[in-house]
Amino acid sequence: MRRVRSTDLAIFLAIATHRSFRKAAVELGVTASALSHALRAIEGRLEVRLVNRTTRGVALTEAGERLFDRIRPAFLDIDAALDDLDTFRGQPYGKLRINAARAATRLVLLPIVSRFLRAYPSVEVEIVIDDALVDMVSSGFDAGIRFGESIAADMIAVPIGPRHRFAVVGAPGYFDGRNKPITPHDLKDHACIRYRFAGGAFYRWEFERGGVELEIDVQGALTLGDQDIISDAVFQGSGLGYLFEDQVRTAIDDGRLVRVLEDWCPFYPGFFLYYPSRRQLPTALRAFIDFVKADREQTQP
Repeated sequence: MRRVRSTDLAIFLAIATHRSFRKAAVELGVTASALSHALRAIEGRLEVRLVNRTTRGVALTEAGERLFDRIRPAFLDIDAALDDLDTFRGQPYGKLRINAARAATRLVLLPIVSRFLRAYPSVEVEIVIDDALVDMVSSGFDAGIRFGESIAADMIAVPIGPRHRFAVVGAPGYFDGRNKPITPHDLKDHACIRYRFAGGAFYRWEFERGGVELEIDVQGALTLGDQDIISDAVFQGSGLGYLFEDQVRTAIDDGRLVRVLEDWCPFYPGFFLYYPSRRQLPTALRAFIDFVKADREQTQP
């Protein structure tokens, strides 16, 4: 077996991270064909197949998965060590890739990132909007934004932005000829717009009052997978929606939407910025974490 160089491992790592020759080629600045030939040469020197090529992309073999799991932490440590040199530039420098759900991006992340970039102009931020839960590390993300209960136990989580609560709302015309629900149990008599997660499960509407907690599996003819589209459907009178309060506050205040069950909708801690536990954090990520903590202290009542 011939000697394998660090550049060979970097090529394999890019392919394994993206599970795509095309995406890995973009990252490395070469053609997908050249990358495919390079991987074959690497597999020849190692005398073991690392990747199975398919019409839909690539899949790692058992040997490839084992190599990927072993070398990725080492490369992350190398990246972090190089990022530490940013301290000699006087300010954080580099690129952050953040995975976030659409609602979290609009309500919390984008406003904070906009202020962060003004404070740290040498940092670049890429936000990938994805309502599905992903393996953040293997997908090449530095951090993610989700509700706390959605975060894996091996991640470090930091609150980001203010507390949130939901609002059950409907268009004024929706209530013509209908009684407004007094308790969550009354929702059985209403057309509720259901939210389905990317994984296929339906979201159960959550309520709490006086220590009583309820999760209601609401029913309705319309199911959607995007909070903004649910909001549009509510305005069109399609049914009741369970939406972020900040998303519909103005419409409630000016009478375009009617709120019900307000006393059953408590505040939640809100969203969390989460990231892997590492000995060394990239300086750009470390700066963003500190910025998020400072912003939280300033905005919390």
